[in-house]
Amino acid sequence: MQTLDRKFNLETFFGRVRAAAARVLMLDYDGTLAPFRVNPVEAAPYPGVIPLLDEIQQAGHTRVVIVSGRWTRNLIPLLSLKHAPEIWGSHGWERLQPHGEYNVGRIAPSALEVLVTADEWIAEIEALGGRCERKPAALAFHWRGLDNARIAGIRDKIFEKWTEIGYVNGLAWHDFDGGIELRVAGRDKGDVVRTLVAEVGPGAVFAYLGDDLTDEPAFKAMPDTGAAILVRPQFRPTTAALWIRPPEELLEFLARWHRAAGNSL
Repeated sequence: MQTLDRKFNLETFFGRVRAAAARVLMLDYDGTLAPFRVNPVEAAPYPGVIPLLDEIQQAGHTRVVIVSGRWTRNLIPLLSLKHAPEIWGSHGWERLQPHGEYNVGRIAPSALEVLVTADEWIAEIEALGGRCERKPAALAFHWRGLDNARIAGIRDKIFEKWTEIGYVNGLAWHDFDGGIELRVAGRDKGDVVRTLVAEVGPGAVFAYLGDDLTDEPAFKAMPDTGAAILVRPQFRPTTAALWIRPPEELLEFLARWHRAAGNSL
């Protein structure tokens, strides 16, 4: 584990976890809890992750929240947890509560019209070797596993289409590790963090673990009592306070969280 912010001290943080009135552990999925796969349905969590999360949830000392860019319905089959966690999908546009209540943010009709237009690009992108993923508030174009020439061709085609419909169109362009997502503007993972912080109230401690550029808004939204943690094998510039490498350091962090929170009981 490597500290990136001189003001952050891991031992002090776990001391806060031990003493906290409430604890919220927010976890991205792809690249954080699970390694990337060319076929996303094969992206199972790292060995050991699910048993640890089961233990944390069973102990009852932590609110576990999965914060993912995936559509919730595509993520649920990969989470073989004994108890359903809270899930925020599509970068905060969806919220699925453990008891089953589901909400999706209201999307402006103008933005939906642009998504429908972008949907018409799918055949061209797939002909170039890309993979397209529909979500409630976005359309993602994936190129993981392709060579650089094919990636460049896909990116150029998307950009060409994007300029045809205009930049100011209710959608926002987001680069991510392995593709591009066109997402309805107005929500991101930072909004999830702010919502949860407001709901839990004072005296709580928070951690957010993520790997991608789409996790940066969440890192920036973390309160002073929280820990923004970059999880990835190779370092990249980030606003996170700590960098851990999966899977060994990820498992170590989760185990230390569990011990610290459990010792408060």
